[in-house]
Amino acid sequence: MEGLIGLMNRIQRACTSLGDHGGGGDLPTLWESLPTIAVVGGQSSGKSSVLESIVGTDFLPRGSGIVTRRPLVLQLHQTENGSQEYAEFLHMPKTRFSDFALVRQEIADETDRLTGKTKQISPVPIHLSIYSPKVVNLTLIDLPGLTKVAVEGQPESIVQDIENMVRSYVDKPNCIILAISPANQDIATSDAIKLAKEVDPTGERTFGVLTKLDLMDKGTNALDVLEGRAYRLQIPWVGIVNRSQADINRKVDMISAREKEKEYFESSPDYAHLASRMGSEYLAKLLSQHLESVIKARIPSITAVINKTIDELESELDTIGRAVAADPGAQLYTILDLCRAFDRVFKEHLDGGRSGGDKIYGVFDNKLPAAFKKLPFDRYLSVQNVKKVVSEADGYQPHLIAPEQGYRRLIEAGLTYFRGPAEATIDAVHQVLKELVRKSIGETEQLRRFPTLQAAIATAANEALERFREDGRITALRLVEMEATYPTVDFFRTRPQDPPAADASGKAGVDRYGDGHYRTIASNVSQYIRIVGDELLKTIPKAAVHCQVREAKRSLLNHFYVQIGKKEAGEFGHLLDEDPAMMERRQQCWKRLELYKSARDEIDSVAWSSSR
Repeated sequence: MEGLIGLMNRIQRACTSLGDHGGGGDLPTLWESLPTIAVVGGQSSGKSSVLESIVGTDFLPRGSGIVTRRPLVLQLHQTENGSQEYAEFLHMPKTRFSDFALVRQEIADETDRLTGKTKQISPVPIHLSIYSPKVVNLTLIDLPGLTKVAVEGQPESIVQDIENMVRSYVDKPNCIILAISPANQDIATSDAIKLAKEVDPTGERTFGVLTKLDLMDKGTNALDVLEGRAYRLQIPWVGIVNRSQADINRKVDMISAREKEKEYFESSPDYAHLASRMGSEYLAKLLSQHLESVIKARIPSITAVINKTIDELESELDTIGRAVAADPGAQLYTILDLCRAFDRVFKEHLDGGRSGGDKIYGVFDNKLPAAFKKLPFDRYLSVQNVKKVVSEADGYQPHLIAPEQGYRRLIEAGLTYFRGPAEATIDAVHQVLKELVRKSIGETEQLRRFPTLQAAIATAANEALERFREDGRITALRLVEMEATYPTVDFFRTRPQDPPAADASGKAGVDRYGDGHYRTIASNVSQYIRIVGDELLKTIPKAAVHCQVREAKRSLLNHFYVQIGKKEAGEFGHLLDEDPAMMERRQQCWKRLELYKSARDEIDSVAWSSSR
C-alpha cells in the first residue's frame, strides 16, 4: 500500500514543483489525472478537526472566517512505532518540523506569501508531508471551506471563487470526495452534500462524514443517515466526534481525544451497534484502503496518458526548436540555415509548390492585356488629332507625298501610351513578390521564434526587390522606347500612302489633304501600334521575369549575406533574439516534459519492484 500511495505522493510533489496544479491553461496537466481525496465542507463543519483527528496532531491554523485559503496537500507517511513524528514542507525541503505549532504558523505564513494578508484565495497548493507512527499512509487535499457570505476585507466574488476552486477538484472523475457535514444541522442544507450530489449523483466516489454527533439535540440521533435510510451513498457514512472547544482550550491531545471518541460510540445507546465502523481511526483506514484500490485501478490509464503526452510535448518542442547556442560560429550557422529555409519556401511559391506564384502569370495574362485595351488610341488617332500632328510635323511646307515626319511623330507619341501599362506590370509583379516574401517568412516554421531575424530578412528581401523592380522598370520602358525610336520600315512600305488617283472622267480623287487621307494615315498607324502592342505583350513579361522573378530566385538575400559577413561575432545573438512568448512556451514544455518523464520513471520503478 505504501508503495502505491507513496508513488502518487511523489508524483504530486513533482507536479507542484514544476508548476502543474491543475486548472486552466493550454499545457497538459498530470495533476488532474491523479487519484486524490478532496476534503470538502462548509465553514464550521468540523473539517479541520476531522483532519487533525486523522493525523492525531494539532497542526492546522484556526480562527474565524476563511482560514484555509490555499489547497493543502496533506501526505501522511506511517513510520515505525516509537519513532519521532515530524513534518516537512515541499517549499522548505531541508527543514524538519517537530514542533507542530510551527507547522501551523508556516501554513499561515506560506498562504500569506502568495495571497498577501488580504484574505484572497489561491489555487496553488501547499504540500505538507507528516511522518508519524500514529497515521496510516494516506493523501488528502484540504480545500477552502464553502461559504455563503464574504467576510470583511474579501471581495463579494469570494463565495463563487471558493466554490469554483472546490469544483475544479471534485468535478474530476478520479477525485474521491470526503464530504464533511455537521450532524447538529439539517443535512439538507449541507454545502458539501449538495455539491457532491451535483458532481457525483450516483454517490460512487463520495464518502459522507457526519461530525458533531455529540452536539445534537437531546433525544435525536443521526441513525437514518448512518444506516443509509436517508441521503444514501454507495459507501456507508462514517460518524465522527471531534474535540470540543473546551477540550481544545485545555489542550487535550489527539490520542486522548481518539480514546474519548471510541468510548463515546461504544457506550452510546444509539450508535454502539455501529461502533466498529465509526470514528476517525476507522475513517483513516477506510480512506487509505480505498485510495490504494483506486490508484491500482487507474495506473494503466495514467501510464497511457503519460506516454501520449510525452510524445505530444516532444513533438511540440521539435517544432519550437532548441534554445539558441551561445557560440558565435554556431549562431552564424543557425542564421544562414534559417535564411536558406526561408529561401526554399519562397522558391516553392514561385515554382508552384505553394500558392501565390500563379498571381504573376495573372498579371501577364489578364492585367496587362486589359490595360492595353483601355489605352485611348481611338481618340488619339481621330482625324482631327492626326491632322493636327501631321500639320505640326510639316511645318511651313506641307508634305508632298507621304507625311513621314507626321508618321514618326504619331508613332512615337502613340507608343508612349504603353509606358503606363509597362510600369504597372513591373509594379504588380513587385507587389506579388513582396507578398510572397511576407508569406514565406510566416510559413518558415524555423523562423517563427526569431522576430528580429524575421524583420531583418524582410527588410533585406524588400530592398532587393526594389532594386529588381528598378531594373525591370528600366528594361520594360526601354523595350517601348526601342519600338518608338526605330519603327519597322517594311510595314509602311506595303501600306497605301497616297490618296486615290483621278477617275476615268478625269475628275480628281480625294484631296491629298482631305479627311480620307488622314483616315488612311490613322489606319496605318493604328495597325502598326497594334502589332507593336502584340509584341510588347510578349516582351514586357519577359523583362519582368528576367529582371525581377529570376533575380529574386537567384539572389534575393545575396546582399544580406554580405552584410552578415561584415558583422562582429557578438552581433549575431541579437538577430537570434526570440519571441519572449516562444521562450516561455519552450520553458513550460520542458518543465512539463520533465514532470511526465519523472512520473513515468516513478511508475516503472514501482512496477519493477512489485514484480520481484
